Amino acid sequence: MQSLIILGRQPKLGLAELECLYGADKVHPIADTAAAIDVDPCLLAFDRLGGAVKFAKVLDTLNTTSWDEIGRYLSQNGPKQSEKMPQGKLHLGISAYGFNQSPKHVQRMGLQLKQAIRRTGRSVRVMPNNESDLSSAQVIHGQLTRPNGWEILIIKNNQQTVIAQTVKVQDIKAYARRDQSRPARDAKVGMLPPKLAQIIINLASGLLPEEARQSVCDIPSYQQIPKPHFEDILLLDPFCGSGVILQEAAMMGYDCIGSDLSERMTEYSQTNLDWIRSWQNTPINSEVKIDILSADATTYRWPKQPTVIASETHLGRPFSSIPKEAALKEVQADCERIIRNFLSNIGPQIKVGTRICLAIPAWRLANGEFAHLPLLDSIEVIGYNRVSFRHVLDEQLIYCRPEQIVARELLVISKQ
Repeated sequence: MQSLIILGRQPKLGLAELECLYGADKVHPIADTAAAIDVDPCLLAFDRLGGAVKFAKVLDTLNTTSWDEIGRYLSQNGPKQSEKMPQGKLHLGISAYGFNQSPKHVQRMGLQLKQAIRRTGRSVRVMPNNESDLSSAQVIHGQLTRPNGWEILIIKNNQQTVIAQTVKVQDIKAYARRDQSRPARDAKVGMLPPKLAQIIINLASGLLPEEARQSVCDIPSYQQIPKPHFEDILLLDPFCGSGVILQEAAMMGYDCIGSDLSERMTEYSQTNLDWIRSWQNTPINSEVKIDILSADATTYRWPKQPTVIASETHLGRPFSSIPKEAALKEVQADCERIIRNFLSNIGPQIKVGTRICLAIPAWRLANGEFAHLPLLDSIEVIGYNRVSFRHVLDEQLIYCRPEQIVARELLVISKQ
């Protein structure tokens, strides 16, 4: 166990993402909230993981889940660990995962550790717990990943407890800028979150080659991490909308082709990509090529053969309440026709084994379950194999907020 990831709000998506990039053998789920990865921490591409909120190093594994015993362990060993850190006030935070402990109990453990460290003569500030685990915003605000910062993660794993230290959290300001500050937006069309776009791309990309794993530890702290460019990868988004997937794929270093039936949407994509490339410190390598055109994905022949396809397809009209059966069947038929026709059209244009990840619609029903496209039961008939996962079931690949009726189901397939 070399690296540890705290997964996001919908952990199954993050788990599938890790399995795609690093292989099922190297991914080890820890309860429902985390995963250990047998990958050198220097080679873990944390910034491209949309389903991971914290990146940590494992400090110890305890053969107990007793909260009192964990507290005694931290009080005994915490001061020794703090002595290895730079002098000055220590900023401390505690996050617990998988334990039935209130924020007050977690906070109390932090205060006990504070007292143990203060007995060594060191000043300590403890980040208060509003929940049993600290948010990324709290970790950033509390300076817990800086040299004098220390967020301790306490993770229940069956009959054991993993103790880890947070190294990095998601850059929430960067995500917000790429999402909320985009110059061309259309709320009526629906907004694809950048984190979900990253997950879709990673599920489509598959195993990350060794040569693509950049060692950040070899780069001096005063130097900027080079922006990647993978010349042998061409990503196609045939329903590009306002260009969120193109934006995130370009940041990963992939050349892209984006198309949309709506000329207005292709103009939005171009405007948004020009905007992000105009930043003083743009996250996109200058050699990355992006072509955007207006085209019908169900009939168009793309001029270049894509190696990866990642897209949010037509999701149909939105619903503010559980739809009646007739309305649901109507919108299902419309979405089914477009997506099936696209897959039939693109099939002859790509090589065998080409991976595709499509965000397709699923609809919440009154019983809490989801209605799916009939397409899922006949994917092999039209020339594709569904990619299966060891740690995640197909039906768990759904992105949906509690109040939403129309969900995004992530369909991962490969050309037969």
